[in-house]
Amino acid sequence: MNDQAFSGRAEFQRLLVETLAWSAAQGVRELHAWDANFADWPLSDAAALLALQAWVGPGRQLHLLALQYDDVLRRHPRFVRWRRDYAHCVTARAIDPELRLEAAPESLLLASGPQTTLSLRLFDRHLWRGELSLGAPEHCRGLEWFDALAQRSADSFAPTTLGL
Repeated sequence: MNDQAFSGRAEFQRLLVETLAWSAAQGVRELHAWDANFADWPLSDAAALLALQAWVGPGRQLHLLALQYDDVLRRHPRFVRWRRDYAHCVTARAIDPELRLEAAPESLLLASGPQTTLSLRLFDRHLWRGELSLGAPEHCRGLEWFDALAQRSADSFAPTTLGL
């Protein structure tokens, strides 16, 4: 993968899947993902699930952060099933919708491998413009922003639901 700007929804989704596959190949231990609702992420696509399956393993952790997960439950049933099966590798937190999101990207996926880092940011959901960066400074800024927001969040998107 190389640094690149992108535009278009299909390009964004392709890069998301490629980033997940890259993460598996690079031995990435943690993924950090932000989106208001993950509705536009290809989470139930076969390629994304194969990449997640290749990535998951001992010591791996996927950190999800969103405003709400209702759209994930409705639009991504295959991912919801995967999340249930690998609940030990996934944390899902929701932030208060009234929290001011200063300089927030529309979507963000951060991955750091033993040799390199990767940041995938969507800046404009209307035109689907963003960038993929392998630079450590961009990754570090994104991780600091993610961590600051995660500190003001609560557990959400339980792996199973209890029924009566």
